[in-house]
Amino acid sequence: MKRSRLARIAAVAAAVALATAGCTGTEQKSGPGTDGRIAYLDYGDFGGGSNPQANYNPYLDASRLGATEYVFEQLITYDNYGCQAKPWLATEWTWSDPKTLVWKLRQGVKWNDGKPFSADDVAFTYDMLKQHKALDTKGIWRYLSAVEATDPQTVTMRFAQPGAAAFTLFGEIKIVPKHVWSTVGDPVTFPNAEKPVGTGPFTVKAFNPQQLTLGRNADYWQADKVKVDELRFHKADGGGQIDQLKLSRGEYDTNAMFVPDIKKAYVDRDPEHNKYWFPSGGSISVYMNLTKAPFNDTAFRKALVPAFNRQEIVDKAQLGYVKPASQTGLVVPGQAEWLPKDIPNQGVAGYDAARADADLTAAGYPKNGAGKRVGKDGKPIAFSFRVPGSWTDWVQAQRIIVANLNALGFTVRAETPTPEAYENDRAIGNYDMLLGVHGGSCNMFRNFQEPLASDQSAPIGKKAVSNFVRWNDPRTDQLIDTLRTATDEAGQKAAVADLTRVMTEQVPMIPLWYGAKWFQYRTAKATGWPSEENPYAAPSDNLLIITNLRPTGTNAK
Repeated sequence: MKRSRLARIAAVAAAVALATAGCTGTEQKSGPGTDGRIAYLDYGDFGGGSNPQANYNPYLDASRLGATEYVFEQLITYDNYGCQAKPWLATEWTWSDPKTLVWKLRQGVKWNDGKPFSADDVAFTYDMLKQHKALDTKGIWRYLSAVEATDPQTVTMRFAQPGAAAFTLFGEIKIVPKHVWSTVGDPVTFPNAEKPVGTGPFTVKAFNPQQLTLGRNADYWQADKVKVDELRFHKADGGGQIDQLKLSRGEYDTNAMFVPDIKKAYVDRDPEHNKYWFPSGGSISVYMNLTKAPFNDTAFRKALVPAFNRQEIVDKAQLGYVKPASQTGLVVPGQAEWLPKDIPNQGVAGYDAARADADLTAAGYPKNGAGKRVGKDGKPIAFSFRVPGSWTDWVQAQRIIVANLNALGFTVRAETPTPEAYENDRAIGNYDMLLGVHGGSCNMFRNFQEPLASDQSAPIGKKAVSNFVRWNDPRTDQLIDTLRTATDEAGQKAAVADLTRVMTEQVPMIPLWYGAKWFQYRTAKATGWPSEENPYAAPSDNLLIITNLRPTGTNAK
C-alpha cells in the first residue's frame, strides 16, 4: 500500500522540520536539574540525513544538525502562528524610507566564547551571504543593495526596491561571529563542527551519529528564561513505527509526526500529560484552469464555493486532524487580525448543495432534462479532476469532491497521475481542475503574490512560476505591489483586506482545508508548550518555546 501524503509530510516534519525542534540522546545520563530547572528534555530527530555528521553551519540546510536552531539567533524571531515579529538580537527597527531599514541592536549580548556581539557581526554575516551566494538560501540579496554597521549598536540596510516584502526573512537568517567566520577559508564547505560559537541559549555538549546533546548556555543574554539544562536529540526513523512507539511510551517530551488515531495511540496512554496540537498550515484548494470555460466565469466560480463538503473531507480524508479553510486565503484563526471585520465566519464556507445548485442555475448553468448541468452553449459540462495517485489522503478527498460535483449534474472524471506528471501539467496549464497548495506563511506578500500575481503566471504550454490557475487581474497586481511597498502594518493590512475580497468576490481558487503542522508534547517535565488554548507560537518557533517552558512539579529541584 502506498504511503499517504499525510505520512510523507509527517516523515519530513519529523526528520527535517523537527531538526529545528530538537531530539534525544546524550553520551551519559544527566543528573537532576539545578536551581529549579528541568534536568533534560527529549525531543525528536536532529536532521543531517541518514548518516549525520557534525555540521553546525546554519546555512547548509541539507546537512546541518538541529542544534543550529539553539546555538545561533537572528535579528528578530517570529511567532509563526499569529505572525508577530518579536525583538531578539535587535530591539528596534525603523523604516526611514521604503528602501532603508535601520536596526538597533540589543546591548550586553555576548557570543558563547565570551566576546561581545556587535553591529560588525551583523554586517559581516550579510556581506558573507552576498559574497557566497550558495549560503543565501533565503534569497535576501535579491532585495538588499547594502548593509552597513553605522555604529556598534546600529545596522543600516538599503534595498534596491522598496523592501517591506523581505522583512520576514530577517526572522530566518542566523547571525554568525565575525571573529570566527572571517578566518574561514570557504564558508560554503565549512562544517563549523568544533565548539560552534553563537549567541543562543544552548551550546553543543556531545554528538555521535545516534545522539546529540545540547547544554544550557549559562551566559545567555536571557538565561533567566531558559529553565532546561539539556536538550537531548535521538536519531529516529522519520515518523515510522519505531518513532511512534517511542512517542506512545512517553520517551519524547515533544515531537512532530503523523500518528493515526492520535487520541488512542498517544493521548489515552497518559491523558494527564500527553497532549497534541495540530495548527493549520497552507491552504489546500481547488485550482481551476481559468483560461477555459466555464472556469473563466466569475459567477460560475462563486457558485461552486458552497458546493464542497469540507467537513466530510476533514473527517474522512484528513482523519479529523485539520480544519476547513477560509475562502480569504488566510489561515484562521491565527491570521484573523488581517481579515476585514465584515467577512462572516472568518471566510469559512459551509456545505450547501442546494445553494450551489440555485446559484449555478442563476449564473446561466441549469440542468437539462436528463439532470445534467449544461454550459452556456447548451452542452453538458464535463471535465477532469486531478490529484497525484500516490497521495492517498488527497485521493480520498478527490472522491468526496468528485461526488459533490457529480451530484450537481457535472460529469467529472477522477484522474490520478504520478506526482511528476501532476506537477508538470499543473505548471504548463494542462488540466481542468485539480488540488493545489498556497499560502500559510507569515509573509503576506508571498502568500498572495505567488498564487495570484500575473508575473508568476505564463501562457498555456509554458511553465508558470507559481500562479498555476493563470489569474490575470490588473487590480490584483496593483494590490500586491502596494503590499510589497507598504512599510507599516496599517498599510499592509489594508492591502491584504482588499486581496481577501478578491478571493471572496472573484474566487480565483477555492480553499477547502488546511494542511497540518504536527506537534505532540508532554507536560510531565515541562509546562508552557504552545497549544490551541495558548497559541503564542507555532511548533517550529524553537526560541520562543524554549524561553517559555517551565518545570512541572517534582522536576524542579
